[in-house]
Amino acid sequence: MPQFVTAIMLVFICSLVLSFIFFILRRPILKMQNFRNDLSAVQAVHSVSTPRTGGVAIITALVVGLISWADETSSVLEHSKFMVTVVPVFLVGLSEDFGYFISPKLRLLSASVSGILFVLLFNQWIPRSDLPFLDNILLWSPFAIALSVFVAVAIGHAFNLIDGLNGLSAFIGIATALSLAIIADAAGLSGHRNMLILIAAAITGFLIFNFPFGLIFLGDAGAYAIGHSLVWISISIIWSSEVTPWAIFLIFFWPIADTFLAITRRLSKGRPVSQPDRLHFHQLVLRACEILVLGRKRRKIANPLATIIVLPLAVAPMCAGMFFATNRNDALLAVLFFGLFFIFAYKLGMAIARKRGGWRIF
Repeated sequence: MPQFVTAIMLVFICSLVLSFIFFILRRPILKMQNFRNDLSAVQAVHSVSTPRTGGVAIITALVVGLISWADETSSVLEHSKFMVTVVPVFLVGLSEDFGYFISPKLRLLSASVSGILFVLLFNQWIPRSDLPFLDNILLWSPFAIALSVFVAVAIGHAFNLIDGLNGLSAFIGIATALSLAIIADAAGLSGHRNMLILIAAAITGFLIFNFPFGLIFLGDAGAYAIGHSLVWISISIIWSSEVTPWAIFLIFFWPIADTFLAITRRLSKGRPVSQPDRLHFHQLVLRACEILVLGRKRRKIANPLATIIVLPLAVAPMCAGMFFATNRNDALLAVLFFGLFFIFAYKLGMAIARKRGGWRIF
């Protein structure tokens, strides 16, 4: 245990120091990112160009921590195998961060390759859904593997979609990691628990420079790598225990709900699913803060304030997921409740925006 505590501190400090270095070197980094015009992006909510190297700090710190930590429940070999699965999706995200155009298909392909690598190296996938009719199909492993990769790719991409406010994706990543760690600990999966704690420590080091002022951004590499890591560890938890998949669904509820909303919204307007917009839930909250409270020229305050408002809504399903970790029926009811609440809150927010004249800024 002392060795693991040391690893936690090492991961946190490494992530913190690297984030600080990237902030100090922001000018040369921004020159490398110069042909990526983030400020003109339709979904942009910031007004100053910012280094998108937070993911590099997080993954580097995590690798350093994993190398320094080995005990009876987890070996350096297992750590290395897991980090190998992160490489494809991380590199493609990093290319996007530095301005190289990466098509949506290539991003999805890289996430799929990372998922397939996990299946090949660990021989694990979603073994059941706790729905009898689907569980019968999941007995056929090719279908179960394909479904696992599809689900993991979708959730990994969802983490990138919610990365729109200072600290939002990082806070949700930390909360997700710690929620899964509590579930893993209750299931006796100490190796999973420890890995998740290290991930939370790595994200926390970066978060200090990301919230509240957005001095450094997570970037596509960081969002994709965090999403991939958390979702495949959660699949491994389902494989190795009696935890219901619906409890895991609750843990990832917010990024899943926001992504599903984005897909249905764009399809209903006849737009490509991959076309970005400014209608995500967190963007609605941001504009509500500006329109109703702060005024439209106070975005530096509205941005972190919106994160603070959204966080309790994102964490509440996670609490239910931990509480109903092995109770399928209650977890299903909780999914239904939070789904209805999410839709109601979003539609209410849109109605208020229209009534107050804020619709035109969307």
